[in-house]
Amino acid sequence: MKITTAQADDVATLLAFREEAAAWLTRIGTDQWQRPYPAERLLATIQSGTVFMVRDGDATAATITLTPEAEEGLWREQELGEPSMFINKLTVARTHAGQNLGGRLLDWAGDRAYRAGAKWLRLDAWTTNEALQRYYLQQGFEHVRTVREGGAVNGGARVSGWLAQRRTAPVEHGFEDLAPAPSSLMAGG
Repeated sequence: MKITTAQADDVATLLAFREEAAAWLTRIGTDQWQRPYPAERLLATIQSGTVFMVRDGDATAATITLTPEAEEGLWREQELGEPSMFINKLTVARTHAGQNLGGRLLDWAGDRAYRAGAKWLRLDAWTTNEALQRYYLQQGFEHVRTVREGGAVNGGARVSGWLAQRRTAPVEHGFEDLAPAPSSLMAGG
C-alpha cells in the first residue's frame, strides 16, 4: 500500500469516506461525525498539503490529516511551545477494516512527525466515544485532559475535546511513502 498527498479531486472520496464512517459510527452507538463537514474546509486542508491517502491498488483504503497547526482552544500555551504535530480525520474504508491500517497510519504519522522535528504526536478525539478513546490508549497515546468548552470547527458546540499525545519516534510502518518529505518544524527549517 502506498501513501500519497491528497489532491483536489479527492474531495468527493473523502466526503464519501466521512459519510461511510458516520453511518458505521451510528451503527455502533456513537453520534460522532453526524454533522456534515464543509467541502470547502476539506479542500483547504488538501491544498495545504496536510491530507494523506492510503492507496491499495486503485482503491483508497484510508486517510489521515497530519498538520503542525493545533485546533484553537484545545492545547495550552506551554504545550503549544513544544514541537508537535496533530492528527485528525483518521478514517479507514470499511472494505479495509480489521487490517490494522489505523495503527499503521498512527505509526506513519509519528514517524513523519519525528522527521519534521516534533516531540509529540497529538490528537483530539470525540468526547463521548469511549471505544475510540480506548483505541488510542491501546496505540500508546496518553490522555492529557478533556476540553468541553468552545465550538466545533464545523459549527455547534465542541464535541471533539478528548486530548491525547504520544512521543514521536522513527517507526517501520510498512507503507510505501510517496508523500514529499515533511517540512521541518524548527525555525528556519
